Amino acid sequence: MPEPERNNITQAVALQYDEQDNKAPKVVAKGTGLVAGNILSSAKEHGIPVYQNKTLTAMLLAVELDREIPPELYQAVAEVLAYIYRLDQQIGKRFI
Repeated sequence: MPEPERNNITQAVALQYDEQDNKAPKVVAKGTGLVAGNILSSAKEHGIPVYQNKTLTAMLLAVELDREIPPELYQAVAEVLAYIYRLDQQIGKRFI
């Protein structure tokens, strides 16, 4: 039986941003396979939106846990935060 392609492996990164404590969002959870599935399940369970971007996820997986994202990822993560803000406005919840 052939091995599954690496591109089909689930990957996930969870970010947290506290504008009072952090200069930038930080990586609070990350993983592949089962760990990624657990992250995604937890997000769904808590009503946290999921933004899918394989390239950004791969770059964020390189960031150490509990570390702020590097400046070179600010623009990409700002797009994620804008997406969440728009969702927030549409459904009347506050995620950010």
